Amino acid sequence: MTHPAIKRLVRLLTAVELTIACVAMTMIFVLILFQAVQRYLPLPQIVWTGELSQFALIWLTFAAAGVLVTRNGHIALQLVDNLPSPVVVRVVQVLAMALVTVIAAGFTWACWELVYSAGLLTSPALGLPMSWVYAIALVGLASTTLRAAVGAVQVARFGAPAAEGSAQGPAAGPAAGSAEGEAAR
Repeated sequence: MTHPAIKRLVRLLTAVELTIACVAMTMIFVLILFQAVQRYLPLPQIVWTGELSQFALIWLTFAAAGVLVTRNGHIALQLVDNLPSPVVVRVVQVLAMALVTVIAAGFTWACWELVYSAGLLTSPALGLPMSWVYAIALVGLASTTLRAAVGAVQVARFGAPAAEGSAQGPAAGPAAGSAEGEAAR
């Protein structure tokens, strides 16, 4: 059983990450639309819109990564998930989550180095410090690392969540809903 404070913290962090992702997606839509309108109307050209939309795409990608790992919404091959042996499915999923943890931890460290070393660099059009651009990626990668590690432990302890379309249904098993589901219980 998870402590209620941890449940609230996980919900809060998920809400913050999803809010950042939604704001970034909205920024991309509005800025790209504005760029298209700029081309055909006699408006003064605003050069930073393309740069900011690129940064928003980076922020969207990394802000949503941890949530997707938690919700099992990342890209996955589910060939193994439908095998009749739950032990094989559990072992493969734990290994996959452990691999995601190790790779995300490596990327987190590399991103930390970028944030630390890019403090003097600024973006060409906006003049935005590049450390700010990398900071959201750092938070997203740290979240991915933590959530994948928790997911690996959850699958190891409680088994793999039932695959969608299986006879047991998507909510069967103690690990249904992965780490966030456990935190919400």
